[in-house]
Amino acid sequence: MKKIALRILIPVAILAAIIQVYPVNRKNPPVTQDVGAPANVATILRTSCYDCHSNETRWPLYSYIAPVSWLVAADVRKGRLVLNFSRWDTYTKARQDTMRDRCYALASASLMPLPNYLLIHKDARLDSIKIEALRRWSLAQNELHN
Repeated sequence: MKKIALRILIPVAILAAIIQVYPVNRKNPPVTQDVGAPANVATILRTSCYDCHSNETRWPLYSYIAPVSWLVAADVRKGRLVLNFSRWDTYTKARQDTMRDRCYALASASLMPLPNYLLIHKDARLDSIKIEALRRWSLAQNELHN
């Protein structure tokens, strides 16, 4: 039984060491303009959204260990492509309105933050009070632009 375990564990350990060599891009590009939300909403966004949807990603220890690092980096890359609060000035007013509406809609449907993110980041969980704050922010800003 020990021989079988060694035959499995040694190659797995070697493979685990080898995959650590492949680099992952963990760069945080400069912030061109923050979203400029009210303080209560800004806190919600920073806690629940910014790790994937801004250039202010916090890269915890597990994001340096492959293969988890690959998954985290991919989620951040995709998240920034969809919405990047650190590049808010690059969006038209109409797109900003749409993004705020989507933030509220996805949060109220419990689709954001992603369930796998919430497994480790309990503080990112959105309760009804936080979701209501996102709704009010979206409505108030949309009224300003209409």
